Amino acid sequence: MSDDTQDLMILANLIAARKEQWPDRDILTFVTVEPDGSFAEETRTYVQLWENGQRVAAGLDGEDMQFGDAFGVITLNHPEFVDVMVGSSIAGTIFVPVDPRTKGKKLAFMLEHAGCRGAVIGDYALPQLLDVLDQCPTLEWIWVLGEADAAAGTRLRIRQVADVLAGDAPDMAIRVTDPELPMQMLYTSGTTGDPKAILSPYARFGMVASLGDALAMREGDRPYTGLSLTHANAQLITLGTVLFTGYPGVFSRKFTKSRLWDIARHYGCTMFNLLGGMTTAIYSEPLKPDDADNPVRYVLSAGMPAALWEKFESRYGLEVYEFYGAAEGGLTLNPPGSSPIGSIGKPPPTAEGRVVDEKGNDCAPGEPGEIIFRNADGSCPPVSYFKNPEASEKKTEGGWLRMGDIGYRDADGHYYFLYRKGGGIRHNGDFVNPAFVEKELAEHPAIDDVFVYGVPSANGVPGEKDVVAAIVAADPAGFDPGAVFEACREHLESNFVPSYLHVVPEIPKTASEKPQERFLLEDFDPESSNVYTQ
Repeated sequence: MSDDTQDLMILANLIAARKEQWPDRDILTFVTVEPDGSFAEETRTYVQLWENGQRVAAGLDGEDMQFGDAFGVITLNHPEFVDVMVGSSIAGTIFVPVDPRTKGKKLAFMLEHAGCRGAVIGDYALPQLLDVLDQCPTLEWIWVLGEADAAAGTRLRIRQVADVLAGDAPDMAIRVTDPELPMQMLYTSGTTGDPKAILSPYARFGMVASLGDALAMREGDRPYTGLSLTHANAQLITLGTVLFTGYPGVFSRKFTKSRLWDIARHYGCTMFNLLGGMTTAIYSEPLKPDDADNPVRYVLSAGMPAALWEKFESRYGLEVYEFYGAAEGGLTLNPPGSSPIGSIGKPPPTAEGRVVDEKGNDCAPGEPGEIIFRNADGSCPPVSYFKNPEASEKKTEGGWLRMGDIGYRDADGHYYFLYRKGGGIRHNGDFVNPAFVEKELAEHPAIDDVFVYGVPSANGVPGEKDVVAAIVAADPAGFDPGAVFEACREHLESNFVPSYLHVVPEIPKTASEKPQERFLLEDFDPESSNVYTQ
């Protein structure tokens, strides 16, 4: 890695360099869908990012934030989110992105576990924070994006973000000089318990940001995402590559499946990121004659169900570029046409992968096992979970990055993801692929969204599960479970037909639009009025 490239691994250095190269380019556009359906937008140039970053850094100094101190960022996708990222990079603090939907014990845990001395928070998330303020003794200050009146009278020092960004920009030197220093604490999704905080270095952001060419981006592209910047996918892959390449990016305030294609058309977006949890939600939208009339060249997908792959490409007139990875590391790539449909591809030349059994032995082609990685030079990607050395050591046991995912390789070395370790659905002796069930249900006109999970089997057989389809009904009052079961029996093999239909107002999801199974399990009761059996 050259000195110049090494230097650009640090976010503040990247912005400082790009503001000289493209000072007036509107590099970021943030879109809000107004109540009347129109689009409102805010933009940032590299110069604005640099100047606002300077103001944020000075504001952090004013809060007596020291080098390496942590603070939370609890907002939707706003341009101020990126201002704060840049300012933290100048000041040498560590920011902690938190999904603004987080509340209760989980919110208190994340802020206290990370030792956050302050927080930048949207006014819409302020009530959740005030509810647990007594559980957050390390919190000293908040900057509120919007109205701050609700926090008046608390023990916190309070400023509005607008006031922080007002006035002249100072000229502070960039304090971060080592790209291996932590830039942020990225919490894992916590779908099965308390999340872990990844001490994610500047080098990780910078490395992913430089992958534009490998991810098939090219001059003239305009990337888009509706995923939250509190999640690694949107923040590193979309925001990072946009800032690095100079290809102007578009960001929704929050994910909208109903206006996704309208946004793409309006802003000329040529690619967007898509996670598995979003696919069925998008595909469940009613068919429209102009579905394929859009400028999107390809979707960068992590978890495209094989059963939907070709249908998704055909319906929307695009290609699927599948990839696999995690915030901690590990990567496979399947550019269009390079690996079979359904495959997550192969590791890039910089990495080496294996699929191993519980004893660490290599699995034969087609045999399921855990997917693991290391660097091509034989070293293991470092992983540091804050205050959790045991989990850090377990994640890199034996010098390999343990992904915790079950998959397999075919005879030609193409990788396939099956399910999260411990999360497979074994029903009547067969492993059920939830994607096949979700695909059929997503195409049913009575269903707006769907997620398939498993519950302990009523037959009591150890390891067996019954199949549950969590459903958001298009018309809850007129929902006909019998018609849905009939469609499943017509299109699915018998073991794949759901044992239960669990009708919910919405499917709880993380910032990365990943369904949160544990909340559905808590709500599931086979005797309740919102659960139907065949």
